[in-house]
Amino acid sequence: MPQTILYVDDDLALARLATRHLGRVGYQVVHAVDQVQAMEAVEKGDIDAIVLDHYLNSGTGLDILHKLKDQNSTIPAIYVTGSSDAQIAIDALKNGASDYVIKTVGDEFWPLLQSAIGQGLATAELRRAKERAEQEIRLGKERAEVLLAEVNHRVANSLALVAALIRLQASSEKSDDVKAALGETQARISAIAGMHRSLYTSDDVRQVEMDKYLGTLVQEVQGTVHDTQGPLIRLAADNVFLKSDRAVSVGMIVTELLTNALKYAYPAGTEGEVRVALLKQGGERALLSVEDDGIGWKEGDAVKGTGLGSRIVKSMAATLGSAVSYVPRDHGTRVELLLDLNS
Repeated sequence: MPQTILYVDDDLALARLATRHLGRVGYQVVHAVDQVQAMEAVEKGDIDAIVLDHYLNSGTGLDILHKLKDQNSTIPAIYVTGSSDAQIAIDALKNGASDYVIKTVGDEFWPLLQSAIGQGLATAELRRAKERAEQEIRLGKERAEVLLAEVNHRVANSLALVAALIRLQASSEKSDDVKAALGETQARISAIAGMHRSLYTSDDVRQVEMDKYLGTLVQEVQGTVHDTQGPLIRLAADNVFLKSDRAVSVGMIVTELLTNALKYAYPAGTEGEVRVALLKQGGERALLSVEDDGIGWKEGDAVKGTGLGSRIVKSMAATLGSAVSYVPRDHGTRVELLLDLNS
């Protein structure tokens, strides 16, 4: 289908020449003599490029450029005038013209005009192709985020089901040691499930809001590992975001440290407090800490239980590019881990 050129000029003889010359190279020409006719043609649609003469009986081609600009038109416009005043060319280009051609009486004018039209059409097509590509990228990103949210939803539900099965198994066990081991396993699975749950409920499926994630995590650990008569967990967390793999590592560390504190920090039947904090430091860093006011444990003391929790903590800290440190205290235990938020 031939491309349509709107030729705006009040010189009827020149308009006929334009129709003839441009028609020879395959263009279909629509003629308008002023702004009213030009805008009517544009509103009808199917105009691929516009050739604007500067001097018209009513106004100038600049008036039409202004009108096209107000309508956010993307149709390429080639500005034409017989004047050698450079300011006209500057004004036309500033107001949206894609090119500028000096009108002459010689035969060289028509090849120059055809070349300007061809370049204007090619540039417009490149712009449209770029916009289509950007739109496809946006749609693809949106589809991927929806799919990822759905995956996180399904994973969270599946892990929650596994945790529920473990809880049922623990309830039927007679051995306290087996019940405790199953309870710790359930807490670890819940920590991972909580991360996936945070992702599919977040506006950004690539990052985890750690304050919300840890808030849910400490509640689950409190209910899973210890009854309401034991130590109380308190949380203080800034609005920190971490990538999902790093959030899982932090969640596992907090789960293990909380589990140990709830089990060993205070003598059976006594009350106390375990404090979890994730607070921003200077620069792009945050300090994770878990502390209690119990009987105390420092690095190098004999490990209570199987030692699996300590190995998990060290392994998860290594994946974060950091290490846990035990801060000396007069009483109780404090464990710290410095996190790089840019990783």
